[in-house]
Amino acid sequence: MDRFLYVAMSGAKETLRAQAVNNHNLANASTTGFRADLEAFQSRAVAGSGYASRVYATNSTTGWDQTQGALIATGRDLDVGVKGAGWIAVQGTDGREAYTRAGDLRIDPSGMLLNGAGHPVLGDAGPITIPPHSSMLIGTDGTVSVVPVGQGPETTAMVGRIKLVNPPAEAVVRSEDGLFRMADGSSAPADASVQLASGVLESSNVNVADAMVNMIELSRQFDLQVKAMRTAEENAASSAQLLRAT
Repeated sequence: MDRFLYVAMSGAKETLRAQAVNNHNLANASTTGFRADLEAFQSRAVAGSGYASRVYATNSTTGWDQTQGALIATGRDLDVGVKGAGWIAVQGTDGREAYTRAGDLRIDPSGMLLNGAGHPVLGDAGPITIPPHSSMLIGTDGTVSVVPVGQGPETTAMVGRIKLVNPPAEAVVRSEDGLFRMADGSSAPADASVQLASGVLESSNVNVADAMVNMIELSRQFDLQVKAMRTAEENAASSAQLLRAT
């Protein structure tokens, strides 16, 4: 009876973990540049002495979905989206270089160029600072140009270049703050082949319909496993009653 109960219990526990990953993806369905987490179930034999008759379920995050989200036009000069593969380099709260696909940029009162989450955008020489200006343009190669206050278009000057990188997907991992970093703790080199589109934002790549269907399926699996645990308990009670009768 314990084998039956163990399989049902481990299945219910790992189904809850899978549901947490799926719900996290759903919660970020409207987050700019979000990459969905991928998860998968596996069966594992219980290690130990005796006959290998017990198998339990495990669920783990197997990576993230590399599919690009849709580029949605906003018409805002500070909104940029990465075209194809690549990342925008920002400075995480820990001071380390990190990477994001979210190009909802803004300028704080001190002139620092930030993304929507408040992380400083990095250039070739560190965080980019924007001087007072009447207009601003971000080029496809990440160059940031401004027209100084009170001047004409002929005085346009480049004030920095956004660092764009494109490390191998297997070398990048998602951190707890939602940003991506190099798995070995290093900084990726700038890649001139990465291009930006101005006036657009990349949407989340979460497929809402698939995530909703997966949520319903996982909920039904959990209910089935809980029922199996209840059946195991009832069977154990019936067996004990029969033993007492004999």
